Amino acid sequence: MAVEIELNPVGFITIGTIGPKGKRVFHLQAGKGTKIVSLIIEKEQAWALSEAINELVDDLDRRYPVPEDDSSASENEPLDMDLREPIEPLFRVAQMGLGYDEEQDKVVLLAQELMISQDEDTKPGVIRFWCSRQQMRALSEQAMLAVKAGRADPKQNGRLVYYWT
Repeated sequence: MAVEIELNPVGFITIGTIGPKGKRVFHLQAGKGTKIVSLIIEKEQAWALSEAINELVDDLDRRYPVPEDDSSASENEPLDMDLREPIEPLFRVAQMGLGYDEEQDKVVLLAQELMISQDEDTKPGVIRFWCSRQQMRALSEQAMLAVKAGRADPKQNGRLVYYWT
């Protein structure tokens, strides 16, 4: 049976890694109350998500500006972007998408499960994380920090590379 979870709104959302450089596993994690949802993503997905979030939120800020008197003090406080325990991934993500609900002024991040089996009756799991623009901006920054925290020489990509001069 396919997993289908909707966290609306999330209490937190973050991207983090576990493991040494060259063998890191990227996790997308969010929670609401006592419920924590962890998913495995690829490094490239973290980078692409960061870029897509920036484009979307920039566009939203132009099209639907937040009134100045509507911003609360918590909007300026830094968010806790650490992974929370337990980190027990539900699945590996195949694809992600972003959307916006104008009525709620929330951005939705949809993650769909990578399906290995060819069984046509099995549907992939789907998770929807509903977030504020502030949470999405922080997620974008955190994703880019996680991507850049890898090896100093990305050309090596976990392998020994010989260069002739």
